[in-house]
Amino acid sequence: MLGEVLKASSLRVSLPEAPPVTVLLLQRYMADGMPLAGAPGPAPPQAGAPCPAQAAPCPSYFYDMTVTDGIFWEKCHLDPQLNGLIHQNKLGCGMQVKIAQCSYVYNEKRLGRGFLCIEQLEVLEGPAFTDAPPQLKVCHVKSTLPLKGGKKHYLPLWNNDDPCGDMWVEKTPLREVSVDEFKLTSLFHLAMTWETRINFQPLLVRIIHKSRLRYYGKPKTKLDVPYQAYFDVADHSGMVLMVLWGSLCPEWYHSMKIGTVLLLEKYAVKKSLSSKTQSSPGDLQMKRFCSIEIALNVRDPPAKINIIPENKIKPEWKLPEVEYQFITRSELDELAQNHFCDIIGLVQYVGRIERKRKKGCVDDFWTYRWVHVIDGTSEQPFIVELFATSQPDIFEQIHPMTYLVCTQMRVERNISENGSNTVYLTTSLKSQIFITGWHKGQPYTKDPKVKNFIQWMKTQEEASYMDRSIIGGYYLLPPLPDTFLEYCKNIKEELALIAISETEKEIDSLHYREQKRIAFQGIISAIRCVSCSSTSQDASGVRPMQIKKRSSVCTSVSETDHINKGRRKYQQAGESASKQKSPPLEQRNIVTRSCTKRQIATVEATDHHPVPSQHSYLTRAASKKRMLRKFLQDNSHAKKESKEVMETAQTYETGNKEIADGFKEVHTQRMCHNSWESVLWTAVKDNLTQHLNFSNVFPESFPCKFNYIHKEFLMKQYNLQAAKFKPKERPTSGEMNHFESACPLEYYEVAILGINHDVAIEVALLHDSYLFQVKDTPQNAVFSHTKM
Repeated sequence: MLGEVLKASSLRVSLPEAPPVTVLLLQRYMADGMPLAGAPGPAPPQAGAPCPAQAAPCPSYFYDMTVTDGIFWEKCHLDPQLNGLIHQNKLGCGMQVKIAQCSYVYNEKRLGRGFLCIEQLEVLEGPAFTDAPPQLKVCHVKSTLPLKGGKKHYLPLWNNDDPCGDMWVEKTPLREVSVDEFKLTSLFHLAMTWETRINFQPLLVRIIHKSRLRYYGKPKTKLDVPYQAYFDVADHSGMVLMVLWGSLCPEWYHSMKIGTVLLLEKYAVKKSLSSKTQSSPGDLQMKRFCSIEIALNVRDPPAKINIIPENKIKPEWKLPEVEYQFITRSELDELAQNHFCDIIGLVQYVGRIERKRKKGCVDDFWTYRWVHVIDGTSEQPFIVELFATSQPDIFEQIHPMTYLVCTQMRVERNISENGSNTVYLTTSLKSQIFITGWHKGQPYTKDPKVKNFIQWMKTQEEASYMDRSIIGGYYLLPPLPDTFLEYCKNIKEELALIAISETEKEIDSLHYREQKRIAFQGIISAIRCVSCSSTSQDASGVRPMQIKKRSSVCTSVSETDHINKGRRKYQQAGESASKQKSPPLEQRNIVTRSCTKRQIATVEATDHHPVPSQHSYLTRAASKKRMLRKFLQDNSHAKKESKEVMETAQTYETGNKEIADGFKEVHTQRMCHNSWESVLWTAVKDNLTQHLNFSNVFPESFPCKFNYIHKEFLMKQYNLQAAKFKPKERPTSGEMNHFESACPLEYYEVAILGINHDVAIEVALLHDSYLFQVKDTPQNAVFSHTKM
């Protein structure tokens, strides 16, 4: 391939018969925001070929892709107009692709070789590559740096908050240093005199809190390592904010742990401008110097940092110990909104990792997951929203039956107008998390409430908790209120009503595992229970595929339009697979929570019954049944202008009462014999101008019962797709029986008709009652996994 490109006069070739190659590695980095000097322009369209799209705006990020033919490997640059394949996870590690067109790019501002740029490719359908690759030889590019532009490092594939690459030092070597030889200053003295000094005496401090990393790189900026991290550090006189800047982050971030003692020289002192970086006011019984911050820089001046070993710390230094604010679940209900606390408990449920777009950003995302943690003080669990804390080795390894510690968590309360109350915890800037295997040496192991929890766990029987351990699946919190007006009042971000016809554009714009809420008006017109029981969990290591189901209408644009001989071809134009068009439902404002097309687009009606307060702990399945009944009752009064719809609703409530009761039967027997269709829907469904279908459900949207035998495989299933190829665990057909679903493999297909009766959309409504089943737990026997 390389030889053909270099021989071409335009440094570009088409490869119609190229053999398939396997993707080994995907790497992301900040774009320069401008075309590379010397890069060839886009190829003109060939006769009969689709015309390329208009030039897209400068991308925020570039991607390099390493591929192999089984003998050699080569690192190539992916044309930015193919970035969408990665954004929607249509191109991933382990997949086989055929490179249809590529070019060779030189950088005229640098000496040396150029690199291959992939401009068109075909992603081959079928199972991903799962075997371990043989020992491969490098074909051309050996550089460990990004291929295009002048960036010096790669970023994580799915967020900017985690350290990524070999430049992040796991443990900085300690230097021998004698603290007694230094004339030290105190934070109090520093706060009083810093404005009159240029050089400062050494400081001896202990790290009390540690933040996640902040990446502040932007296109067109020339900073090599644009990172910073915040630390609360304290001595005997008080506490102050310390900021680690630039290339010091990769060198020191991992080594600066909570409780670490630092000897600082050649630091800078600045006026503190940000209140967001301050910790909760009541977390420590010590004075805080909020007006200043300590800056550790690579230059001006170059900071000198020394870590004092634990065995060299002396009592006469009077350094404060790290203090915690551990609470039990029984105490949580009394805490106010935005209160900061720490928790420890046994993980009973951990959800799939999902992504949320950062406010005002196009391609930047937070990654997060939901976790349920129990501590024995209440029948209800801690419900925890965990955002990435720059601890990927821990965040991706959270699984049921592990001991989880979360520090600096913030209390969130969702109180509806009817008085029901949902309380959960969410991470803050300085939250840290730890699981079994990471607790040793942490300061919190001495806390009385941590010791009490460990003693309680020693009295418990493991099997009783293992039976209720769940991993993965769709999760919604906080619950939707009774009315749309109340929803708009409580929502934090701006939400505008959109037309149903615009939902396709909204969902098309979603990235892999992205969660977003959209709102539109519609009429619930049909409900059907769809069973997927015949479809097993995706235990083969293949990317989750869409669960096929019978379509109730014709399609205006079929998904097969872009499929040719079992493969899809993607050009620089960034073609996206079109969607099947489909149906609608009863007049109601609707709020839609949508995942990317590879997952699920789920609609929750705004009359969804909220999760009750701690005094009434109902399942959400029961809430949904009540919601359906309430919806029908409300609509029998609200739609006097539509006699047909009103009669249909009354018929549903009286003559078809077995539907509501049937849902309970469906849940227990895993049978789906129920459906309902309004008279209005029957009349208009064949005359719609647009019929969208987003009611497909993927296996990862269903939760799975956890087991230790396939722990690694299950965690991979519900983590994000890996950036680097690793042979996946492939359970044998006999072992497949271990993958037991945690809930019925069924969902409701809901058709929503636009209020103008010309457009419709089908969405999915999933069961999720498995998260709220509470059972009595035996208090005898001994729990076997008690090691911290």
